[in-house]
Amino acid sequence: MLTRTHETIRDEEARTTSLSPLLRRIEGEYREMPGLKLTEGQAQRLWGLDEKTCRVILLALVRTRFLRRAANGMYIRAGN
Repeated sequence: MLTRTHETIRDEEARTTSLSPLLRRIEGEYREMPGLKLTEGQAQRLWGLDEKTCRVILLALVRTRFLRRAANGMYIRAGN
C-alpha cells in the first residue's frame, strides 16, 4: 500500500511526463535568456499557467538541476 506521500510523488511524476512539451519550452526560454530570474508568480503569468502546474514544472526543473531556487525565491538557471 502506498503512503499519501508516495501517491503524491507518483501523481506529480505522471503530471510532469504529460507536461514534457511545456518543460522543453521553459528550458528553451531559460537558455535563450541566460539572466532570466522569476518568482513562481511571475512564471505563472509569463507562461499562462495555473498555480499547481507552475509549481510542478518548476519543481521538476529543480529536481533535474536545470533550475535552482535562490534564497530570494527566484528560479534561475543552475550554475548562474
